[in-house]
Amino acid sequence: MQAGEGGPQTGTMTECFDCDNCKESLYGRKYIQMDNGPYCIPCYDAHFANTCDECKELIGHDCRELYYEDRHYHEHCFRCFRCDRSLADEPFTCQDEELLCNDCYCSEFSSKCIACEKTVMPGSRKLEYNGQTWHEHCFICSSCQQPIGSRSFIPDQKDYYCVPCYESKFAPRCTRCKKTLTKGGVTYRDEPWHKECFVCTGCKTPLAGQQFTSQDDNPYCIKCFGNLYAKKCSACTKPITGFGGGKYVSFEDRHWHHNCFNCARCNTSLVGKGFIPDNDEILCRDCSSDL
Repeated sequence: MQAGEGGPQTGTMTECFDCDNCKESLYGRKYIQMDNGPYCIPCYDAHFANTCDECKELIGHDCRELYYEDRHYHEHCFRCFRCDRSLADEPFTCQDEELLCNDCYCSEFSSKCIACEKTVMPGSRKLEYNGQTWHEHCFICSSCQQPIGSRSFIPDQKDYYCVPCYESKFAPRCTRCKKTLTKGGVTYRDEPWHKECFVCTGCKTPLAGQQFTSQDDNPYCIKCFGNLYAKKCSACTKPITGFGGGKYVSFEDRHWHHNCFNCARCNTSLVGKGFIPDNDEILCRDCSSDL
C-alpha cells in the first residue's frame, strides 16, 4: 500500500488584500487561497489544517502530510507500529488498525520455515504438511538431501524421504530376486516374495492364490509334489496327496485312495471292513471264500 500526499498551496500578495478570517492585510505575506477567500497562515492552520491521527496535533501548512483511509499523518508520525521505521516511501500493511512495514507484518503473521526458522514470505514457493511449513528449497529428503519439491514423499517419524530413498532404505526385499517390494507380494515362512517370484520349485508355475505344499522348505504345486514325493495308490497308481479332504488306507507297504480300496473281484468298497490279501489283490470275505 502507498499513502497519498496532500497540503495547501501558498502564495504572496503585493496589492492590498486582507485575510478572510482576521482581516489583517496580506500585503507581502504568505497566504493560502481557499474557495471562500484567502487566509493568512496562522488562520489557515487554526481553521483548516488536519489533525495527525498519531500525535493528535495539527499538521501545519509547511509540513509534509500523508493520508491513508481518511486518516492524516505528519510525515514523521507515519511509521511502523512495531519497528518505528518510516513508512513514507515504503510499502506497508494495516493490521487491526496498526500500520506495519512488510518485514514486521511477515515476522508477525507469516509462517516460519520449520527447517531454517526464517519467515516464509508471502508469494514465495512453499510446502505445507501436517500443520508445518517449509520453504520449497528447505523441504529435502532425509537420505539424499535433495529437495523433494512436488514429488511424492513418505514421512517416517520426524524424517521425510523421497520414494526411491525410502524404498532403498526401508522397503522389504524379495527373498528370491532381492529387489524391493513396493506393493502387493506374498509371505511364505515369514519371508516376503514378489507374486511373480513365488513359483513352484518344480514347474515354476506361480503359486500366489493357489494351493501348494512344501518339501525341504521349498514350495511345490500339488501336481509336482504328488509326482515327486507323494505315495502312489496301489490301485490307480496316482499320487495320494491328501488335499481336498482325500483319505487313504495303508496296508503293509501299499496305499490306496479311499475310493480305490475295493475288492478286486466284486468291486465292493472295503473301507472299514475286513479283507483278505491275495498276492497283489485284496478281496472281501465273500469273494475270498469262493476261491
